[in-house]
Amino acid sequence: MREAAHDLPVLEYLRKQLDGTLGPTDRTHMLYPTAISRLLQFTITAIDLRRAVVEMDADVALHGNQQGTVHGGMLVELADAAIGTAQSTAMDPDESFTSIDLRATFLRPVWYGRLRATAYATHTGRAVSHYQREITRGDGKPVATVTSVVMTLRGDSATGR
Repeated sequence: MREAAHDLPVLEYLRKQLDGTLGPTDRTHMLYPTAISRLLQFTITAIDLRRAVVEMDADVALHGNQQGTVHGGMLVELADAAIGTAQSTAMDPDESFTSIDLRATFLRPVWYGRLRATAYATHTGRAVSHYQREITRGDGKPVATVTSVVMTLRGDSATGR
């Protein structure tokens, strides 16, 4: 007899994923890991309600721009993955979300090494939430700060997103 699937809230699902207790029938209404995170080899390393830490190993040979440093778009994608993960922890099964603003300030170049994006909510509302993210490199120095505004979608607006 096949075991029934067990639907979990996103936060519980991700906590189980992090601590290695995710069962074969455990699932959630959002897709984890995301396709882009698999492609870019992002890893969720910490999770809490509206908070997430996402890391990656940067290498200019794979993620570089024409100046020979890690592309700013890669840093923004890492930050966006962290914010999306943080926001998803607060979503009910009939909800989704979309970014409506994202701003990045680049502080120093990166060539290689572990990058960490730490995202947390600075304001949460029923429809609109604000997030701050800092990306640091392995030596702890900040590489970029990113802010964003996210809109929660419900009902028909959330369908298919």
